[in-house]
Amino acid sequence: MADDGVKYETRTVRTIRGAESRTVSKWEKEGWEVVSQSRGKLQTEITLRRPKPKTPWRLAVIGGGTLAVLVIALIANGIIREQSHAEPAQTPAASASETTPTERERPSQEPTPTESVEAGGVVLTPDSNADLAAILGLGDYCDGSIAAFAEKYRGQTIAFDGNIAAMNSHDGASTRYDILIGVGDYSETSAFGPAFQFRDVNTTIDLHSTDTMPDTIGVGTNLDITAQVDEYEPNSCLFLLEPVETAFRSTR
Repeated sequence: MADDGVKYETRTVRTIRGAESRTVSKWEKEGWEVVSQSRGKLQTEITLRRPKPKTPWRLAVIGGGTLAVLVIALIANGIIREQSHAEPAQTPAASASETTPTERERPSQEPTPTESVEAGGVVLTPDSNADLAAILGLGDYCDGSIAAFAEKYRGQTIAFDGNIAAMNSHDGASTRYDILIGVGDYSETSAFGPAFQFRDVNTTIDLHSTDTMPDTIGVGTNLDITAQVDEYEPNSCLFLLEPVETAFRSTR
């Protein structure tokens, strides 16, 4: 069937098995429609499309003028570069003075080891940290504030009530798993907060349980979670955590 001349833009996203419905719902709200889903052992690859917006002719004309200005600017820039190459080379002292500001900026971007150690000694909770409370209450697990939180607090320890939302073997292993962690008590009908994940963990050792483990654990198990912030993966929207302590709890 013809698409009546409609042109589409497409994109492919990946999500953890068990989280497909949340991913599809998120993209459909932005105007995308599902073309296909390819399920793997651990992740599902979802292909999406949406109509490309038509460019008004006025914008096309403006765009053409902008392109012409850009070409002129590039030509002028090339002439300036050629002239600058003909000038005498800078003295070592001048080069050093120019690079100094860049060197001075680095400490503000990367914390010193002392700062990291001090930060790591504090356990952040929703009550003590407004940023953590905010992301735990989000309805979109791909929200940009999650990536910002992961970058800001990487290496620090957080604690919150969670649950096992999905659990798959890691690369086909029989005793190691990728565990999707939800926020609050387990629910089959609703989910909120980031898509946290414990990746490549053994349930008897790596979870560092602080109490007696139940006979079985799996999807639906509620946990008290203390974990270290690892990283956020923008392609899958997974927020990786390293388990520090877990305690098994009943529904609250």
